[in-house]
Amino acid sequence: MSLLWILRGKPADLQDLAPGTNPPFVTFNGEVKIDVNKIEEFLEEKLVPPRYPRLATKHPESNTAGIDVFAKFSAYIKNPRKDANDALEKALLKSLKRLDEYLKTPLPEEIDADSTDDLPESTRNFLDGQELTLADCNLLPKLHIMKIVAKKYRDFEIPEDMTGVWRYLQNAYEREEFINTCPADHEIEFAYLDVAKRIK
Repeated sequence: MSLLWILRGKPADLQDLAPGTNPPFVTFNGEVKIDVNKIEEFLEEKLVPPRYPRLATKHPESNTAGIDVFAKFSAYIKNPRKDANDALEKALLKSLKRLDEYLKTPLPEEIDADSTDDLPESTRNFLDGQELTLADCNLLPKLHIMKIVAKKYRDFEIPEDMTGVWRYLQNAYEREEFINTCPADHEIEFAYLDVAKRIK
């Protein structure tokens, strides 16, 4: 099985493997899968416990948490107009705040039904619990890119009081599978060199 996630174009030596398709795609037993959702479903079906961890979320809300962060970031970073910058930055912050609130809100399994105390803040590592899921695999790379690029080209940083988002990122940075698949910061910055617009 070949899983191919390539940023720009398809190398010439892959033309014969999956003619007419562009990354991402998966080939398995001669069949090519090109739809991202179908690829995820296929992997979830084939890479099952006990040999591999289950990557599907238990809570549907985890699949949509932070879903618009990257879109808001893209609008913000591509905008060259000074008069629109503040509104776009506020929209990004609002989206990050929603993600932060989701990460701080305890999941049902974190709540003691017999307790009379106020709900505790969640301490989970990832969107859906203590382990990575497909939802994290979709969101974390985008969140990491946003953090690097927004700092470099807009001097924007995720606010310190968004402790849920910072905890989430820190937990990702402690996972080998995340840090070993992330491009170096300077590569991300270079990729956005012509994308990030200067404010005029």
